[in-house]
Amino acid sequence: MLQIHQNVSLKNFNTFQIEVFAKYFVEISREDELVELFLDPQWHQSPRLVLGGGSNILLTQDFDGLVIRMNIRGIAHRINHEEVVVEAGAGEVWNDFVNYCVHWGFAGVENLSLIPGSVGASPIQNIGAYGVELKDVFESCKAFEIATGTFKHFTHADCKFAYRESVFKQALKGQYIICSVKFKLSLIPQINISYGAIQAELSKRNIEHPTVSDVSKVVSEIRVSKLPDPSTIGNAGSFFKNPIITKEQFDLLHKQFPEMVYFLVPNNQVKLAAGWLIEQCGWKGKVVGHTGTWHQQALVIVNHGGASGKEVYDFSTSIIHSVQQKFGVVLEREVNIF
Repeated sequence: MLQIHQNVSLKNFNTFQIEVFAKYFVEISREDELVELFLDPQWHQSPRLVLGGGSNILLTQDFDGLVIRMNIRGIAHRINHEEVVVEAGAGEVWNDFVNYCVHWGFAGVENLSLIPGSVGASPIQNIGAYGVELKDVFESCKAFEIATGTFKHFTHADCKFAYRESVFKQALKGQYIICSVKFKLSLIPQINISYGAIQAELSKRNIEHPTVSDVSKVVSEIRVSKLPDPSTIGNAGSFFKNPIITKEQFDLLHKQFPEMVYFLVPNNQVKLAAGWLIEQCGWKGKVVGHTGTWHQQALVIVNHGGASGKEVYDFSTSIIHSVQQKFGVVLEREVNIF
């Protein structure tokens, strides 16, 4: 029998460590528990919030509805010649899943090492880092449709992946709950060390032919050196998306700011480094009240202790206005706001 708890603090269920309360709270450990939960018509009408690792969310107020924490576990793999399909439960910690793959020598997710969060959230956000995105290794996922109480499988095409986007954040937002994800990996690594920081660290270690394990270790150490640990200081990683602008817009900006950090992307567009833009506006390491930006990475907003969600949100709004005023570029929050 499912246990529905009332008036539950969510401070330990979000990496920003924001103290807000859920009117109702339930933890799901098996798929059939979702069916049981939504047999009660009360939960069809009630506001709902699905939580995994709580690593990409900013809670700005108490939640007057049902918080569903997904805790379905389990990892299994199937090898077919050089191809490997790995399936993981939505409640698995993302980095535990990556470590599992690296341990077995399955290539494809090593560049995504140490990203906070859960497996179930990974396709929703199309997480990415160091030249790799979730969509590059995604095969399919199994999701529960709330309206019908049935399960559906989503293919790569069904998910309509884009930069930090998927159908689950757009057309189907709030309609499905992801239960498990399948990833298509390989026994033959296609090592991606296109990002300069990875190359530099490998060279420093005199590693000329890196393995999957080498890349994972280097990415992990780079992240530790630049990003705060959510267990010691509240944060949700990168707070803003890297903005994508047209080549024409970029050419005008680049003349004015020749040192601008950028990356060429398809469709005659250019991706700008949001952290660089924020830093140029004087925000890196800035502290305002209980919040501020991380001293090593301006893209990360932190809770120095006791910050409210509204305080963090207002701080992020000030950054957006500042960047827009200086560069004419509008930053978009990557973190989900509730």
